[in-house]
Amino acid sequence: MEDLLKNNKLFATHAIAAAGSVTFGSALTYPLDTLKVLVQVGSNSNKPLNLHQVLNRVISLSGYSGLFNGFGWLTSGRILGLGARFGIFEILTAFYKDGREDSYVHVSEALMAGMAAGVIESVISSPFELIKIRAQVTSALRSPRSTFIAGNKDVVPLIDKLLPGYIPDKMALNNSSALLSTLSAKHPNLVGALQGYPWMMTGSGKAPSVSDVQKPSSIISLEGWGALWKGLRSGIVRDSVYAGVFFSSWQFLHRAMLDWKAVGMDPIPRTDEEVGPLSPLAVSLAAGFSGSVGAAASHGLDTAKSRSQCTVLPKYISMERKLLKWNRPGKSFERLVGIHPADRDLLFRGIWLRMARCGLASFTIVGSYYLAVDYLVSE
Repeated sequence: MEDLLKNNKLFATHAIAAAGSVTFGSALTYPLDTLKVLVQVGSNSNKPLNLHQVLNRVISLSGYSGLFNGFGWLTSGRILGLGARFGIFEILTAFYKDGREDSYVHVSEALMAGMAAGVIESVISSPFELIKIRAQVTSALRSPRSTFIAGNKDVVPLIDKLLPGYIPDKMALNNSSALLSTLSAKHPNLVGALQGYPWMMTGSGKAPSVSDVQKPSSIISLEGWGALWKGLRSGIVRDSVYAGVFFSSWQFLHRAMLDWKAVGMDPIPRTDEEVGPLSPLAVSLAAGFSGSVGAAASHGLDTAKSRSQCTVLPKYISMERKLLKWNRPGKSFERLVGIHPADRDLLFRGIWLRMARCGLASFTIVGSYYLAVDYLVSE
């Protein structure tokens, strides 16, 4: 009984330290993540956005607090996602180390285990990331003109059911009615009939703005439950590549630091246990460097997923595409990994921001985790 209580206390200590370190690392680097997302989704091939433009726009429209829009969703998703990533990695590498005298893991084994762990992480964290990204984009968007229309209750039941409180653009509806409708011009309520079509919710044939569809209830109502995993194809490949490169690079650096520490020791150590543990600072620096390398290797897929998650697609249009057997655009590789051909020239936008964010976050999370565990255990 005493051993069970001791094990439970040790597990709780590590869980608290891990959750606290993830929260601290996310808070420290979240403004970089917001700027990175806005550079990715706000740029196009003819009009690239730079860091200065994005920062000024967010501050002017939402203030400095706009840099932290969606922080709670990111933190929740990262606690669960990183827990799954490191947990699956430890389980898989335990099989590799089983029976080995020095519990050594090869770099190739760390790569494969990390790629498998990244898949699970992507599935878990995708819904949180979707809501987080839409909150970040909203911080740089002006409120749509239609939201300032007071007392306008002329909204058809379908729109009110799919997106409560949304007010369509009446001018666009009036301009489109004669061009897009197959109904007779003598129809008693032509504009109202047009609003019955899901693709005419805005009156222009375009989907509602991201700022109108950012709450979980609105996303599920308008786009369906499947929208919470929008961009999952590119997300799985991204997180798989990132985790594989991260763990393999970290394992390589860890091995190199152990060998360096063993140089000059007398007698020559036969196992890693005889070399002794590395300093928390060295491990944190290795983690930070590995995070930057992993971010660079997977950034194109991160851009593809971010841009996909900022596209509002009503569930009726998705259903229509399935019925018509709509084929994804792009080459075979692009369809496989979820990259839209229109994003080919934009895949590396914001790469330095993501490398800085991932490197700093990895360094902070690992370093604060070691410090928190040492403090809590000593207490």
